Amino acid sequence: MLNMGYRRQFKDLTEQEVLALAISSEEDDARIYRSFAERLRADYPDTAKVFEGMATEEDGHRRALIDLHVRRFGEVIPLIRREHVAGFYARRPVWLTENLSLDRIREEAANMERDAERFYHIAAQNAQDADTRRLLGDLAAVEAKHQDAAHKLEQKHLHEDARSEEDDRAKRQFVLTWVQPGLAGLMDGSVSTLAPIFATAFATQDTWTTFLVGLAASVGAGISMGFTEAASDDGTLSGRGSPIKRGIAAGVMTTLGGLGHALPYLIPHFWTATTIALVVVFVELWAIVWIQMRYMETPFLRATFQVVLGGALVFAAGALIGAG
Repeated sequence: MLNMGYRRQFKDLTEQEVLALAISSEEDDARIYRSFAERLRADYPDTAKVFEGMATEEDGHRRALIDLHVRRFGEVIPLIRREHVAGFYARRPVWLTENLSLDRIREEAANMERDAERFYHIAAQNAQDADTRRLLGDLAAVEAKHQDAAHKLEQKHLHEDARSEEDDRAKRQFVLTWVQPGLAGLMDGSVSTLAPIFATAFATQDTWTTFLVGLAASVGAGISMGFTEAASDDGTLSGRGSPIKRGIAAGVMTTLGGLGHALPYLIPHFWTATTIALVVVFVELWAIVWIQMRYMETPFLRATFQVVLGGALVFAAGALIGAG
């Protein structure tokens, strides 16, 4: 029986639960493809037809999986979804795709099929029943063909030089393994430590005490963030790479994000140290904005609102509490 209170490891799922997970995943993917088709129908009718066809194929996969489940386990399908399995690939909420460009939708579709292919390959390798193994293997091959269809969308509708598959894979792996966890760590370290550091600074006006508080907050946050990132996903299904590498990236960047505005308090003069710390904070926050724009393709205004305004509010809270 699936316990909803925690996330299961994929290796601990029974074959019935793997089939149920595949069924729910196919339902979700068909729904997403149809939302893509609806979004593109007015401007790109041919591309919309491609996505409609992909959605129809996902429906066929779902029916084949349900038929197999009925033959092997009966008609009652366990309720298990992506969010119930640790490290299982996630899907972007449909409402977030409304403003995506054709290029980003094409990339999203390719990622979806790549994730599904990886899942079916792993599931087929672990299956003991011959019919189940055969069906999962066939579905993996079909998902691989879908990836080719997604790449053809770019060639047909975009006027950019084709990038090699190896370069795409290497770039995506670099972003998933190093940039995403490192960016999350830098944001956490730079923003979350603002309040305790500047509250201590304005409350005590003692630079050494402020430095010690900042050092403790930064190192503690780095250790916590590193272990959390490494333990949350082993990378097998998500394709995000080594958990050790991701944990190191998140932990180190979290620590550096906090130390950046703690180190100036090694300067004995309070206002000199505080002024330099504020300059460092300014540089840190805009560096985060740049990384989000460069690697995560976050729009400038959204990144600025999330990071700079958020950081300013956290700093203000710390300064007001410390001064009070």
